[in-house]
Amino acid sequence: MKLYAASLFTTALLLAGCGSSEPKPVPSPSEEQSVDARPEIPVMGQEVRILALGDSLFAGYGLASNQAYPVKLEAALRARGVNARIANSGVSGNTTAEGRARLAFALDNQERKPDLVIISLGGNDLLRGLPPEQTRDNLDAILSELDKRGIKAVIMGLLAPPNMGADYRAKFDPIYPALAKKHEAVLVPFFLQAVIDRPDLVQQDHIHPTAQGLEAIVAATVEQVAGALPATTAAPPPPR
Repeated sequence: MKLYAASLFTTALLLAGCGSSEPKPVPSPSEEQSVDARPEIPVMGQEVRILALGDSLFAGYGLASNQAYPVKLEAALRARGVNARIANSGVSGNTTAEGRARLAFALDNQERKPDLVIISLGGNDLLRGLPPEQTRDNLDAILSELDKRGIKAVIMGLLAPPNMGADYRAKFDPIYPALAKKHEAVLVPFFLQAVIDRPDLVQQDHIHPTAQGLEAIVAATVEQVAGALPATTAAPPPPR
């Protein structure tokens, strides 16, 4: 039942197009949200740099920039003692191909190599009915580039909606778990699971999470992100 509800929610997401289905220009480093519009939580220890590469689910569609998922995730990590700094490279409407095209630019324009990249792409591929093979190839290329650069990854999974047909779903749904296994990335099986069957946590478009909805998503995913950080950057254990 949960899986069916998740698929129905994905169907609604496709109707909204993750914000916009029009291609977007590659953002300059100054256009990326550096996640500075939030109260600072003082944390000791080595600073952890994270790049959030995604579409409207990272861009914070319909919300103030300081309410986007990467902003809330950074605060949650810092509250757990992780000295995290997240660069938000979420662009509404991006497909996996567009995310792939701007990955090197986004990486090369960071102050230093990120310790982790979190990826939320694929919803607009579903919207356009793109062949699952293309989605897989693009995500595979993104993860391969991160492997080459020695950067760990977290990938936010999606599910194809029932109206795409059984054959399409059979090809699309295994993409995220298979690639996570291949590249030893951390997988969040369904990124929006925390707001399924919770209309109070989605915006009036019945698609994108509200600020409270994103808090629920952060709460459901922060431990997986924290667990993906390299051991040398992880938060120190609490004193005994």
